[in-house]
Amino acid sequence: MFLNSYETIYILKPDVTDENNLFLVNFYKTLIKKNGGKNILIQHIGRKHLSYNISYYYDGIYVQMNYQGNGKLVKLLEKSMKFNHNIVRYLIVKCSHVDNFSFR
Repeated sequence: MFLNSYETIYILKPDVTDENNLFLVNFYKTLIKKNGGKNILIQHIGRKHLSYNISYYYDGIYVQMNYQGNGKLVKLLEKSMKFNHNIVRYLIVKCSHVDNFSFR
């Protein structure tokens, strides 16, 4: 099966605790692994000021995930992030080059 490279960035509410943040990172890492994703690299970017407010929030906690998977996995991630009340925004893009990130 051919796997595409994807990058997902999601923004958490600034009042999310470190414990909940770590739980979400592990939850999405496990979700990707269980659904055929490979070469997962997760980077916790941290708290940043938003260019414009989202739902009355001016800051957000950024997390970036790079992985290889298929379209079914992406749909599952989108559905999960859409209904997670701690995530204010997310973006999933298909990477055209594998050189965009290093595998661990």
